[in-house]
Amino acid sequence: MTYKYYNRAKKPTKRTARRTTVVGTVQANERGFAFIIPEDRQKYPNDFFVPRSSVCGAYHGDRVLAELTGKGDEARIIKILTRGLKRIIGTAEISRRGVLVRPDNLKHPEVRIPPALALNAKNGDKVVAQITAHKKGFITGKISEILGESGNLEAEELSLIRSYGLEEQFPPEVLKEADKVSRDFVSADGREDLRDKLIFTIDGIDTRDIDDGISLEYADGKYTLGVHIADVSRYVKFRSELDKNAYSRGTSVYFPDRVLPMLPKALSNGACSLNEGEDRYALSCFMTFDKNGKRLNYRLCESVIKSRRKLSYPVVTAILQGDKELAEQYSDVAQSLYLMEKLCVLLEAQRDKAGEVNLGLTEAKIYVDEDGNISIPVAERTVSERLIEQFMISANEAVAEFITAHRAPCLYRIHESPDPEKAVALTEFLKALGINADFDPDDIKPAQFRDILKNAEDKPYYGIVGKVMLRSMQKAKYSDKNAGHFGLASGCYCHFTSPIRRYPDLFVHRVIKDILHKANKANAIYGGVAAEAGEHCSERERTADEAERKVDDLYKLAYMSERLGESFDATVSGVTAFGIFCELDNTIEGLLPVEDLPPDSYVFYENRFLLKGARHSYKLGDAIRVTAAACDLNKIKTIFTVAED
Repeated sequence: MTYKYYNRAKKPTKRTARRTTVVGTVQANERGFAFIIPEDRQKYPNDFFVPRSSVCGAYHGDRVLAELTGKGDEARIIKILTRGLKRIIGTAEISRRGVLVRPDNLKHPEVRIPPALALNAKNGDKVVAQITAHKKGFITGKISEILGESGNLEAEELSLIRSYGLEEQFPPEVLKEADKVSRDFVSADGREDLRDKLIFTIDGIDTRDIDDGISLEYADGKYTLGVHIADVSRYVKFRSELDKNAYSRGTSVYFPDRVLPMLPKALSNGACSLNEGEDRYALSCFMTFDKNGKRLNYRLCESVIKSRRKLSYPVVTAILQGDKELAEQYSDVAQSLYLMEKLCVLLEAQRDKAGEVNLGLTEAKIYVDEDGNISIPVAERTVSERLIEQFMISANEAVAEFITAHRAPCLYRIHESPDPEKAVALTEFLKALGINADFDPDDIKPAQFRDILKNAEDKPYYGIVGKVMLRSMQKAKYSDKNAGHFGLASGCYCHFTSPIRRYPDLFVHRVIKDILHKANKANAIYGGVAAEAGEHCSERERTADEAERKVDDLYKLAYMSERLGESFDATVSGVTAFGIFCELDNTIEGLLPVEDLPPDSYVFYENRFLLKGARHSYKLGDAIRVTAAACDLNKIKTIFTVAED
């Protein structure tokens, strides 16, 4: 019998191509669509766009699994891994069905509150709503705190503080530990005893946490500058409850009416603060400079100091400008101040020679008196501020070099070169102004930016050139890798001088002390956490900066709400297709919508920062007269119109 064999293999079927998935965090948009910020930035350097129809119930801050659709950088969310939002800050809206909390941040969802969990909130109250459940199509929660009536300045400020997750109170265990360690008796304890040296402090009038003291001696044509910084690490031990909380905060946060300190007051205003006439532990950095301001050498030591004087910037400036009465009143320090001014000028010349980028931007200080009246004068950068700035920069550089030389872990303060794409936009803007910007966007030197600013110094557009230049530059941050500091034209830089209010400075102090004691433990103890600490402290700094700006804007809005109908001289500080932003001399900025400009057929030229019509045109740096027309509380922005005069 003959057998026939047949190939019965199945015909191949079409297989669905496997989709690529990515894990990331949702960044929502108020218009319904979103972006996904990938966790693996090396593999996915760019964000992914999620259309409104593909958000699939995810909210801002959620950690999600998304599938790439194959349409460019588009993705759709297929799974919510963890919810990001725990609470919503917003305004209560009362109805018969219960309470609806409408979020201040339009990226966040509304929250439905059952009447029994509403804390008797009234219509229009600013509240904090804790999220209790995610249901199909909506969120439920309970009100945990009533901040006050919507529109009230304090309630609005508190809502911003809560929205950024900033801590106002310290946990009991942290306060207890701070109270205990702050009682320690100060003794020489094997340190250099500098209590007989002429050391004093110079700070703002309202400063309470004093990190730094200074001293200066002059002999044989050489200056010996001492920068003496509060030894916070003597009190805040690594991984103690105090340290964990300070690390969590990362930095002190400063608002016009309050401070949220990194450390409890027992330390920040007490044991660590270099208060006049009180013995204090310090880390001292002595630097010797020649007659030209060039640093010859430096040394670091643990010390005990006693500040002789608590001086303020206005007092020091007045003395250096020739106020004989104040010079007599402070005769014990006046001669040192005169010497310090000379050294300051020499150091500034050295920094300028190196190529330091001094943007010369106008700053304003917001003051609130006891009656709640707000004033916003322009902050003048006087000789006393310049003096302290130069001395602190010098100490920070010396310390960074010291740690680097010992190959110990460090949190460097780095400022990388400008982004090439933004640098190209800067050159186009400068050329439109008639400024020759002859630099390679991929290899910019600080001195090239310095020269551009110098050439524009006496021009009406000087201030705006500094602002556009700032936008082209990257933001300074902390890193365990040294990448230099572009703005300061420094090859090696860290933060050492403010350990009461900045955690990176505290980190640096601990490493210095390990080196001084020859413990050789720094790499084992701090090396493994330096990279993570750099990222964390940079993130906390960004949060604090953004919160401070938002609250400042809130106070500026309150200030302008009392001046509606008044006209002001302003400068065009931003140009968009929907209008121009105008900045007053005291840095208050507002929007002049395109529909309120003189009628014309306007065209927006983005790269030239220009809004041009047939008869009218507006560009960055233009002078303009505006009238305060309205205050938009939702966007925290003043609305201007063109002044009739």
